Amino acid sequence: MGSLILDASVLIGLLDKGDAHHGRAVDDVERADQAGRALLAPASAYGEALVAFARADRTHEARDAIASMGITIAPLTAAMAERAARVRARHKHLRLPDAIVLACAEELDGELLSYDEGLRRAAD
Repeated sequence: MGSLILDASVLIGLLDKGDAHHGRAVDDVERADQAGRALLAPASAYGEALVAFARADRTHEARDAIASMGITIAPLTAAMAERAARVRARHKHLRLPDAIVLACAEELDGELLSYDEGLRRAAD
């Protein structure tokens, strides 16, 4: 099994116990971790997930929690950015951050984990 690419909806679910996806996110990530899959989050998704924490001046808490879960932040490379532009051009309804997540999954040959229905449809 390859890497599991986590989008912002999964990261937010992991970090926010009040989020509708919290239990599902914890279960999905624990299952992937037990299977020995690498857990990656594109830097753009990481940034999206940190917004609420930044507003509360608690970014360090989210950063530490994500690191403790063994999630690696995948930097945006030029190849990913170019692929994201092509994805965004094909899927006009996608926002660029979502296109970057898809491009990251494609570039790293990983499986996308997202609770965003629109993003999952575009991935198919």
